[in-house]
Amino acid sequence: MNVAVRLLERPFDPLAALSHWGRKDAAQAQFIGRVRGAGVDGASLRGLWLEHYPGMTETMLHTICREELERHGAGAALVWHRVGAVAVGEPIVLVATAGDGRGQALASCQAILESLKHHAPFWKKELGHAGERWVPGNTPYGNRKPE
Repeated sequence: MNVAVRLLERPFDPLAALSHWGRKDAAQAQFIGRVRGAGVDGASLRGLWLEHYPGMTETMLHTICREELERHGAGAALVWHRVGAVAVGEPIVLVATAGDGRGQALASCQAILESLKHHAPFWKKELGHAGERWVPGNTPYGNRKPE
């Protein structure tokens, strides 16, 4: 099982990251998440501030990847996640998985993303034009309302 995790304080190019990953598996799935222009309440944003627990965050991301790859039968995962200041429109997360078939790759990619959104030790502050506020939870899958 191959797992690569990076936390980045500067903008990154997700397509370049995937190119350098260099996987040749039969199937790959990728998700690129960008910062929305509106907060959970619909107010316009300038960006986000993400804090994390160094060391613990990387360990948790590795654990999440290994568990989901094993659960879904995929063989490799790549997770790059921003921390610090992230502007609207910038990539905030890249999750990629690879395996022998599309089912394994797609299922493990979605499962890793959902698990990291809800279990990895990240704290998100919305940077609005009228002020800042910490976000109490992550956006549930398929719904714009916070938990």
